[in-house]
Amino acid sequence: MPLNEAATPPGESKKEESNNKKADVLEESTNVGSKSKSRNSSTVPSKRKGKTNDAPAKAPRRSARGATQAQPDRLKLINYLLSPDSLDSCRSKDEVEDVKNRGSDLRTYSSSTFSPFEELMCAVILSRPISHALGLRSIRTLFNEPHNFTTPKKIREGGFECMIKALNEARTQHRQKTAEELVLLADAVVEHLGDSDEDVSLDRVRRECGHDWEKEKEMLKKHVKGLGKTGLDIFGRRIQAQWQAPYPFADQRTLSGLQKLGLPGTAVELKKLLDDHWTKLNVEGFEGNEDDKKRRVFVQVLERAVGVDLEGNADSVRAEAASGTERD
Repeated sequence: MPLNEAATPPGESKKEESNNKKADVLEESTNVGSKSKSRNSSTVPSKRKGKTNDAPAKAPRRSARGATQAQPDRLKLINYLLSPDSLDSCRSKDEVEDVKNRGSDLRTYSSSTFSPFEELMCAVILSRPISHALGLRSIRTLFNEPHNFTTPKKIREGGFECMIKALNEARTQHRQKTAEELVLLADAVVEHLGDSDEDVSLDRVRRECGHDWEKEKEMLKKHVKGLGKTGLDIFGRRIQAQWQAPYPFADQRTLSGLQKLGLPGTAVELKKLLDDHWTKLNVEGFEGNEDDKKRRVFVQVLERAVGVDLEGNADSVRAEAASGTERD
């Protein structure tokens, strides 16, 4: 049961009792003096009116608190999300510490470019019911030394036992099921989704589906065990940096993160915002032609927004973006 439902008062009688007690305190604080319980009961209506009249005073206090929070314009916010300064805000504390200890060359979900095969592996891992931190740690463990499970061939050579060993080292949850699904994924790529055990492009999927995203999703869902809607959403969000067919796409989880930052609540609106301000965006670090860059910028904004939301850093990111200097 969601927390807000569990916290709902169980009945109107308890609400009324609480209101009456608050009203009694209010009456005493306004110099009425000590009164009998019977008199307190008889003046409840007037006390409720006093409580109602006080309500407008609370709104400004809430508004005042809101006014102290920095509200950057959208261009500043986007440029901040495109900058290295925002990276740690979308990482778990565990990942920030790991990068600090092992160096910036460490391959991470937050900062590295992955092959389509690796992105599919990530989608399977992250669609499991585990925390953001555990998902990121599992990916770091699998894609770096000493395991380097980055191709179907390496996974099949290591097999289930090596995959379990790696996931044990990651100290994650649902290890056995995740290991089984990743080994089956490697088999599926060799048999149905790729052209060899070293093929990480998944171009066979695109060819056979005529570069149609809906058909590509159906093909992936058919052959990849454990890949449901959530996994396909994660894969689609990331793979559009490399595949044109899904663009522009944003899943509901990511759109929620965008809205918390004050950015558009649909993929089409976000794309338009980026297109309209393209010449003022800091995109020098993005490779490819202009169309490629636009997709990659779009994906980075999505990834930073959802990561920031998952780590609960939306307020601090807005503040940091507002304190920055907008590009001329």
